Amino acid sequence: MAPRTRHALFSVVVFFAACGLLGTVLSQKLGAQAGGDESTLRGDLRTFTGVYELVEENYAESLTGDKAERAVYDGAIPGMLRTLDPHSSFYDPKAYARMREDQHGKYYGVGMLIQPQGNKIVVVSPFEGTPSFRAGIRPGDVIVSVDGKSIENMNSEDVANLLKGPKGTHVQLIIVREGSPKPLTFDLIRDEIPHNSIDLAYMIRPGIGYVHITNFQETTGREMSDALDRLGNMHGFILDLRGNPGGLLSEAVSVCDKFLQKGQVIVSQRGRAFPEQIYRASHGNNGEDYPIVVLVNHGTASAAEIVSGALQDHDRALIAGETTFGKGLVQTVYPLSQNTGLALTTYHYYTPSGRLIQRNYKGVSLYDYYFNHPSDKDLANREVKFTDSGRPVYGGGGITPDVTIDTPKSNDFQTDLLEHYAFFNFGSHYMATHTVNRDFQVDEPVLQAFKQYLTSQQIAWTDQDLNQVMDWVKMNIKSEIFSVQFGQQASLEVRASWDPMIAKSIASLPQAQALENAAKKADTLRASARSGQSQ
Repeated sequence: MAPRTRHALFSVVVFFAACGLLGTVLSQKLGAQAGGDESTLRGDLRTFTGVYELVEENYAESLTGDKAERAVYDGAIPGMLRTLDPHSSFYDPKAYARMREDQHGKYYGVGMLIQPQGNKIVVVSPFEGTPSFRAGIRPGDVIVSVDGKSIENMNSEDVANLLKGPKGTHVQLIIVREGSPKPLTFDLIRDEIPHNSIDLAYMIRPGIGYVHITNFQETTGREMSDALDRLGNMHGFILDLRGNPGGLLSEAVSVCDKFLQKGQVIVSQRGRAFPEQIYRASHGNNGEDYPIVVLVNHGTASAAEIVSGALQDHDRALIAGETTFGKGLVQTVYPLSQNTGLALTTYHYYTPSGRLIQRNYKGVSLYDYYFNHPSDKDLANREVKFTDSGRPVYGGGGITPDVTIDTPKSNDFQTDLLEHYAFFNFGSHYMATHTVNRDFQVDEPVLQAFKQYLTSQQIAWTDQDLNQVMDWVKMNIKSEIFSVQFGQQASLEVRASWDPMIAKSIASLPQAQALENAAKKADTLRASARSGQSQ
């Protein structure tokens, strides 16, 4: 048996042994007799080993190298876990390393986002304050080589791995830039790159703060504290959780703690083998009770739904947007040998009102579960609970918004422009011969330059096409130009200031204030009733 084949087989043996150990531990906690289960597991493991060895010896092609590992990492183990639920998963060494990096919120490298365009690797944006940003690398730059090694035929992950390395080490990039007569050489020194979970926090209107959280990682609670300190006094706040897939439960609790009253329940979790755990606001908001709108969509999931559900149940925030994903399962990550890991569902979580928001996955394909969200209109069969002020809220199927705001749909022309990277590439093209200031607006000469660029790139357009979505076109042009001139933060502010879903959320702040007033009144009445009973 080849060494790589033995390694793959060893990995699956370790995995099943870990599952057996978990089963034993859980059974012991429940006071159950695990002997029969262990005997069955040993028999199943022998069967699997026999099947694997038959395949390895007799398959039409040699089962060595990556093919052997993929048979285990992408086949046997995920296949078993999919029979449990959609969220229990196995991390092979690469995926496990990425997961840990994402949780930590930092890595060592040069600090840039890259993407493939055709057969090129293009810089999307350098992160502000990083070696690549300080060196003057710009969006649209095309990477030709790293440390003298051509990156031709490499994918973006391979190039990203070349750019990463120990802090203080050098890496040399050769870059082609439109408007530059010859390739540019950059000698960068790698540094710690913070990968913040809050990518935008600013006053979107006078007195109205806006924060967008991309995910929940080890730094999110601290980032939120810093953002609120910078924003200062507010009379309204928009918390944008659209597209947030979740992350660490502890950080979701930390974020909620900054908006709820001390002692209020944030979330509870219950598992078969563990006692119920209840998380409460340990510090509280110190009386900071400005109205809050939480903006969500179908991509808002898990830890982001914990935040949405807690603030909704306590009438602390108005939830606006679309019904969220509906993930009410909590995974515990168990490190395994060979730098792999097992994310196993160990708990269900419940919002303060007692809602389990997990949607049905029984008899549903993985594709439908992840990409075909059920209709928001059918609430008849969903569990009903009540907020602090007595409003009905619903379990199962995600967090239902208090105010529905649909995600704008793109027409064919908009989709075509985005698929051709028209705005991104025009921004680099325009800035090769221009500079702009913060007062820049997309006027008629800029639009004419954009039309000429579309024609030069053989991207079909008509004046009618452009006029139907002109505000959107101008926003995208300005955003990409600001990305080149001022950086990613300025570009994101342009997009947020235009975003119609955010605008509607801001318009809903009076309703959020009315919710909070109703909750305070209900709390006062309950306190009065308790006082009367104690006399």
